[in-house]
Amino acid sequence: MLTISHEVRHGNMMINIKEASPSVILKPAEEGFAQMTQPEIQKRKLRVLIADDIQETRRNTRLMLATIDDVEVVAIASNGRQALEYSQEHKPDLVLLDINMPEMDGLTAYREILKVLPGTGCIILSAEKDTDTFRTAISVGVQEYLIKPFTVDELEEAIGRMRVRVEQQRVKLAQDTQMRKQREAYLIQLAGEYSKARRTDEKAMEVFEQLAQNPECEFRWLQTLAMIYVVRNEWGRMKVLATKLEQRTKK
Repeated sequence: MLTISHEVRHGNMMINIKEASPSVILKPAEEGFAQMTQPEIQKRKLRVLIADDIQETRRNTRLMLATIDDVEVVAIASNGRQALEYSQEHKPDLVLLDINMPEMDGLTAYREILKVLPGTGCIILSAEKDTDTFRTAISVGVQEYLIKPFTVDELEEAIGRMRVRVEQQRVKLAQDTQMRKQREAYLIQLAGEYSKARRTDEKAMEVFEQLAQNPECEFRWLQTLAMIYVVRNEWGRMKVLATKLEQRTKK
């Protein structure tokens, strides 16, 4: 039988929850993270958002973070809905969320934050210790879980692990962006050649359709695609494209 395993870090332990078993297995935290060490990470301040409905906890957490190098608190929220709004405004790398908050709980807030900022990391700061809460946190995508009250050292260790993850996300995003730009440049080169040759074959249509998927696609490529659809009697596709062209002209 296939067993699916999920892990979330709690303090100095890695909590491994196996879907086939209701038990929670604890194992020592493994050294390193994806073969990347702290000195290898490009130093840049980690942008952090704090969200907790208790003012003293917010204050204490901010004071703890002030002792950690290269960490910048960009926003402090008193409930989950504020955490979502401030995340959209300030775009933090990492959110520190309590679970039980008014208006919107921390896990729901993180789920919503990921919809608009997919690379955002999360450390849950909560007094909740039950297995069901751990499972829910894992299912949402939480990477670290600290039980209140926690120490400065525990928070700093969790921040250190999250810093590695955030830097890896930044590298991946930069690589993805570069690949997307290279692909776009190649498609534009092909589109220029095909347009000059007045090609209306299936390959040409495919190239222009891929360009049209970009919301910022040049208007001339959309017009060329429309011409190809007319020549090929692709009236269904032409109708969809005509709607897109109409929307572009109204802007």
